[in-house]
Amino acid sequence: MTRFAAPIAEQIWDSKYRLKQADGTPLDLSVEDSWRRVARDLASVEADPALWESRFYAALEDFKFLPAGRILAGAGTGRDVTLFNCFVMGTIPDSMAGIFEALKEAALTMQQGGGIGYDFSTIRPKGAPVRGVAADASGPLSFMDVWDAMCRTIMSAGARRGAMMATMRCDHPDIESFIAAKQDSARLRMFNLSVLVTDAFMQAVRDDAPWNLQFGGRIWHTLPARDLWNRIMRATYDYAEPGVIFIDRINRLNNLHYAETIAATNPCGEQPLPPYGACLLGSVNLARLVMAPFSPDARLDMDALDDLVRVAVRMMDNVVDASRFPLPQQAAEARAKRRIGLGVTGLADALMMLGLRYGAPDAVAQTRDWMRAIARAAYLASADLAREKGAFPLFDAERFLASGFMAKMDEDVRQAVRDHGIRNALLTSIAPTGTISLYAGNVSSGIEPVFAHAYTRKVLQKDGSRTEEEVADYAVGLWRELHGDAPLPDHFIDAQRLAPMDHVAMQAAAQEWVDSSISKTINVPRGISFADFKDVYLAAWDRGCKGCTTYRPNEVTGSVLSVSESSEQAPQADRGADVVYLTEPLDRPPTLEGATYKLKFPGSEHAIYITINDIVQAGQRRPFEVFINSKNMEHFAWTVALTRMISAVFRRGGDVSFVVEELKAVFDPRGGAWIEGRYVPSILAAIGGVIERHMIATGFLAGEGMALKSDPKADMIAVGESPRGPACPACGQYGLMMIEGCKTCPSCGYSECG
Repeated sequence: MTRFAAPIAEQIWDSKYRLKQADGTPLDLSVEDSWRRVARDLASVEADPALWESRFYAALEDFKFLPAGRILAGAGTGRDVTLFNCFVMGTIPDSMAGIFEALKEAALTMQQGGGIGYDFSTIRPKGAPVRGVAADASGPLSFMDVWDAMCRTIMSAGARRGAMMATMRCDHPDIESFIAAKQDSARLRMFNLSVLVTDAFMQAVRDDAPWNLQFGGRIWHTLPARDLWNRIMRATYDYAEPGVIFIDRINRLNNLHYAETIAATNPCGEQPLPPYGACLLGSVNLARLVMAPFSPDARLDMDALDDLVRVAVRMMDNVVDASRFPLPQQAAEARAKRRIGLGVTGLADALMMLGLRYGAPDAVAQTRDWMRAIARAAYLASADLAREKGAFPLFDAERFLASGFMAKMDEDVRQAVRDHGIRNALLTSIAPTGTISLYAGNVSSGIEPVFAHAYTRKVLQKDGSRTEEEVADYAVGLWRELHGDAPLPDHFIDAQRLAPMDHVAMQAAAQEWVDSSISKTINVPRGISFADFKDVYLAAWDRGCKGCTTYRPNEVTGSVLSVSESSEQAPQADRGADVVYLTEPLDRPPTLEGATYKLKFPGSEHAIYITINDIVQAGQRRPFEVFINSKNMEHFAWTVALTRMISAVFRRGGDVSFVVEELKAVFDPRGGAWIEGRYVPSILAAIGGVIERHMIATGFLAGEGMALKSDPKADMIAVGESPRGPACPACGQYGLMMIEGCKTCPSCGYSECG
């Protein structure tokens, strides 16, 4: 009997977390082997490894505790990878040498698989004088472009691209350019952007007061605070970035307020971290702890939750000692503070099992109670660990207990910390759990609502064909097991029908008892008014959130999968799904198969060489890029232009065979030529013929003359159809979901966040 609740879960385990030899031969023969490998490795630092291996295995069993992907994939493998998910890098010096030393550190960190965050506020603004070289500074955004290019070339451990967060203070002179940077959908693709918003700025917005942009003690510009706030809001309304981080609130409530200043977060925002700060993540699966689901006696097993949290804290604390680190500064920082980020997943499913509607007042209250219980258990467990193994090295009882978060903690917890110290400076965080939630049977992700009750997923078979399978939400699947085809109750709400303020209420309730932060995306409808959209951010500020990220479908970033009005139906692609325009091109793999063709057009002095490289997408080989070269310098400009235009079309996806017919239809008024017994009206038509023959040879076209006569999407675009979401770089399927700030593929489980 398989432990997996759905085929997608087993496929995620096999592709991401299963230990294999370099040739692909599995070393973990079952998921139990994976659990045993992780439990044994994390117990190896204990005085009694056998005892704790057994307890750690029990926590992992049946997906009750879900360490983040880095731990599942890396623990016990002996590989030179970090088990930490994310880092904030060192403060960037305002010098050329310092900037590029920081770039090198970033590359080394991403090479081992860590996502990184940076505060670019320390770099002087564009136009500032650079002493000694008689030049003006290019500004922080120019260096962000360098970081972005670096990140594109570094493949993170676990076969995924690195992720980065860039922050900038709301009073930096280049903040307006930072806000507008993502208006160009091709720029800074590897970054999430967030503005560091201060208490003073929010007060200035309330008061409609002027706001100074300054650097190095000099005021560069003054503008109305509301004007700057509206620019932030308009940017994220139009193209989903930047996010907002309430940085003063983060520092004020930080348990380590006396030992560090935070100016950046990890890529998804749930971990505000100091320079060289590192954090590991893990989640308690609340959906697995519900007793008597969907009945009048339904409840969460609070004793089991308490025990699971205590074991999870110990496991994660051991990761600090078991993990490698890309840089020695990161190891020193992690061991001095022993920060961990224990969170939850399956919250929305657990609420549905108890008959509670996500976002309703009773669900908000229940969420607050559960998060408080988790915080209590985690802090008491860490105090017990301190009694056994010692407090974190920078622990200062008086100043730690005076922090904003500890001030509201129950007195018995405060007394335990006072008596024994505490092992971990910070303990709780709610991270994106897209992939591990699929691995656990498609439970709802983090504290997000259920995105859709079910959807259809295409599965690539060994012979290259694709079959379809339904992927149901965990709670929906359990309901069907218990109640057959009975209609879903009204409280089974999904993200498509949820009011934005319900999102805010849930995030704020959870944040009360989370000492770090929360990764959450507030999905809002395309038609929301700008005024209502701004109110979401003000509500997040007023209710105590540490940040706010929204997603509104738009022309720059595309839209998420659409879901039919019937909650029982799967998300459906937009009409015209055979041809989809990508909002961003697919990343180029390191190697591609292709062929080079020599074309000698009569009357031309030099031959033209046409190279066509292909990519395998959805089991089919298809053209990905073209290179057209000739020694004839008269051809140089148009061959370069044609190379770029055709390659851009090929990379957008869909049936691009119409390119062949468009080229073959071009005639030269000076006359064409006879080639191999047929009349070709122009050299461009001859190039079209070469591309056609290549498409036939690779199976993309069935035969000559069978290409589309025109772009099948052109008419739809003319009347303003919204683009769908981008294609998955792993499997090629279209319509990535935006969940918790991460693009997540419903077809293969790929996530930019791990």
